Amino acid sequence: MPYKELQHIIAKGESETLEFKQTFSKAVIETLVAFSNTRGGSLLIGVSDDKTIVGVSITSETVQKWMNEIKQNTSPAIFPIVDVFEIGEKKIVKLQINEFPIKPVAYKDRYYSRKQNSNHKLSIDEITELRLYSLSYSFDSYEVNTSFDELDDKALDYFKKAVTTNKRFQFSNDIKEDLIKLGVLKKEKLTRAAELLFGLHHTNIHIGRFKTETIIIDDIMIRKPLILAVNEAMDFIKKNIRVGFEFGGETTKRTEKWQYPLPAIREFLLNAVVHRDYTNPTDLIIKIYDDSIEITNPGKLMGDLTVEKLFSGNYVSIHRNKLVTEAFYLTGDIEKYGTGFKRIKDWFKNYPKLSYQINGMQGFVQVVINSEQKNKNVPLNVPLNVPLNVPLNERQKSILNDINKNSNITQLELAAKYKVNERTIKRDLQYLQEQNIIKRKGSKKSGYWKIIK
Repeated sequence: MPYKELQHIIAKGESETLEFKQTFSKAVIETLVAFSNTRGGSLLIGVSDDKTIVGVSITSETVQKWMNEIKQNTSPAIFPIVDVFEIGEKKIVKLQINEFPIKPVAYKDRYYSRKQNSNHKLSIDEITELRLYSLSYSFDSYEVNTSFDELDDKALDYFKKAVTTNKRFQFSNDIKEDLIKLGVLKKEKLTRAAELLFGLHHTNIHIGRFKTETIIIDDIMIRKPLILAVNEAMDFIKKNIRVGFEFGGETTKRTEKWQYPLPAIREFLLNAVVHRDYTNPTDLIIKIYDDSIEITNPGKLMGDLTVEKLFSGNYVSIHRNKLVTEAFYLTGDIEKYGTGFKRIKDWFKNYPKLSYQINGMQGFVQVVINSEQKNKNVPLNVPLNVPLNVPLNERQKSILNDINKNSNITQLELAAKYKVNERTIKRDLQYLQEQNIIKRKGSKKSGYWKIIK
């Protein structure tokens, strides 16, 4: 390698695939193991952390001794490619290792992976996950003691219709045989994926509508086949966020504009469902506040994936649950090419006052969507999908709150509560009806109020 090329490499500094060491030590072997368990890399011995070339004293026997030490202390044994470079009177040793095909590789029974420019010691769960991934296997492909007859017919029917519409798989007249072809069934045995997608399982999507951190207005626990659960979760979210109307262009036709970009919310939800760690019994939790949404999902980011890579778009998509991922790909809900976050960026371009962030926590991934405009004036229990561009005074907002609590409330009761005459209340109710927010059902005496939007 020419001197200038080596200088150029050193000038880039340490990274996910490059590290500097002044001397050979156990830290060198740990780094080679971390490279082997990630995407491979190179280690330069004789270079300090500040990119200074300090050189290293070696002989032919020294290098052979290093190779023996690496071989004896790694399992499976790894064999880096060795190159020695002379720069003036100084020598630099380059140890290069490729990603190992069957992972994980250990150094003295300890396992490491590479994250950014440092080594990360793997937990038991991460070791298991890495092993399954290297064997092209996943947790959701394990067999379970559930029979085909226990699967939900509605879920199977929905799946078949959605896949047929998207033309990503051709179904026959035998759904059981088709699922075997897709790998979801193994002869007479169901996989965990089949149970999650189409059967009864013990994982929940728990969604709450919060007024404050401690005041819950509404909540729902969804435990049903995942193929159906996503739509039910989206329905609940839509009921608890605001929607307004926009007018523009050459036509007077109005178009809906939700408080958040619905395709992005659905993409975040699908990511949570597809990539969650189903060995963790914790629920997938969604919290909806007046001006923010939090989606917290069990499971760390897979492999060497980081939050920074997600936002940069420079990453390779890795699937924790391969069969579940395949099912939602076939229905057209997701793509498998790591393009989801790129599309999310595009969807948020039409919402300049919204921001979102991703937090990698201990064993969890959390997405937080925030609005810069804090809506402090929404009364407790008022449905939040009131049109945003309809001006309501404080009494009208409170009347909506009262109707939401008691659809049979009368004009006389409202007049008494707000200490105004019935004529004023009648005007308020008429205005709400004209704006298509409420509707009167039934007769004047025995009817009730229905909130439309």
